[in-house]
Amino acid sequence: MRMVLLGPPGAGKGTYASRIGTRLQVPCISTGDLFRGHLERRTELGSLAAACMAGGRLVPDDVTCAMVQERLAEPDVRRGFILDGFPRTCAQACALGEMLAKSGLALDFAVLVNCPDSLIIERLVNRRICPTCGSTFNLVYRPPRQDGICDTCGSPLVARPDDQPDIITARLETYRRQTVQLLDFYRDQGLLVEIDNGVETVQPVVLPAGVLATGVPARVPGTISAQLPANVTGTCIVKS
Repeated sequence: MRMVLLGPPGAGKGTYASRIGTRLQVPCISTGDLFRGHLERRTELGSLAAACMAGGRLVPDDVTCAMVQERLAEPDVRRGFILDGFPRTCAQACALGEMLAKSGLALDFAVLVNCPDSLIIERLVNRRICPTCGSTFNLVYRPPRQDGICDTCGSPLVARPDDQPDIITARLETYRRQTVQLLDFYRDQGLLVEIDNGVETVQPVVLPAGVLATGVPARVPGTISAQLPANVTGTCIVKS
């Protein structure tokens, strides 16, 4: 299974990617993690990405594509993958298609996670991460047991530098300006599945027949609707 998760920053793509990836036993590849990994290793690609990330701008296509291509060449993606945060432009989508075509592969489908701006800003402003083990918390929806301390490894939690209201707003504006055509790109190919993550709830994900996936944990009951692409037959809807 080869799929991409689309949607604005903070919509919940990472949570969906992790849960679906666990069920399908395929790696979840986050461009954010790729960027941070290159930054930590002080690679040339990491240096090019740093300035853009700090200002809430999208990293240039050639830099992002080079990171993704390097990751897709690793052995653990042979059974499939879930891409979170890539592609974000039609140019990146075409590049991804070319990467896969070289190996005789193709994308199975794309999932668009929709979410209102007000909830995105609330989520990201209250997000805290562990710089040691990578665990993520939210001061409102999933607070740590001890204030400011990671439940997993006991390290101090931090807020990401770009989780500030003005930077979040800039990222959302950039997302709409540069990725709106991407949705039409996948919709025209019959690959797009849309889901609504506008409420915090345990939501099922609709995938092709025989594929199991779960939704996201949350605070109030709610529902989710999804429409399968025209070229996919059958459904399997599973709640965690």
